[in-house]
Amino acid sequence: MRKIVLMTSVSLDGYIEGPGRDIGWHQVDEELHRHFNDYVRQLGGLLSGRVTHQLMAEFWPTADEDPAADPVMVEFAGIWRDIPKIVYSRTLERADWNTEVVRDVVPEEVLALKAQPGGDLGLSGADLVATFLRHDLVDEFRVYVHPVLIGRGKPLFPDTDALTFLRLTETRTFGNGVVLLRYERAERK
Repeated sequence: MRKIVLMTSVSLDGYIEGPGRDIGWHQVDEELHRHFNDYVRQLGGLLSGRVTHQLMAEFWPTADEDPAADPVMVEFAGIWRDIPKIVYSRTLERADWNTEVVRDVVPEEVLALKAQPGGDLGLSGADLVATFLRHDLVDEFRVYVHPVLIGRGKPLFPDTDALTFLRLTETRTFGNGVVLLRYERAERK
């Protein structure tokens, strides 16, 4: 069965974006971008909320047409366009670039999606992540901790009374100081 994999960058103090949706503090260099390309290429699809999808759709479909674009960005533009995407939105009428619009997170539909053949499904977008967590639908966490404190913004995890046990499966430090923390669901001991 495929897994739902939360994939996100976060500041050391736990924010995925600063005030005004600022992500200018992300430290994505060639090494980290190549890592993202290699990982996303093997996924069976991307699940995102409307805001995240629209941010990606504003840039990636034509990023490889910029003569100044480096080869890693050119490569990701093709990966992003080609990969199947589901955007969860109650307001978006349609979406291009191999994207299906779904109105609501229905746990039974997500479980059916997981049961389909293919690679794991990457999950992003703070509000969507919160909904998937509330329905206990996240199987793996790939959190990229950037070496920066931003002080305020949108936290990665919403307040909850739920207790979720995780097992560390991988760490990796990139040359720019970003650290990948990869966890899977674990049973309470």
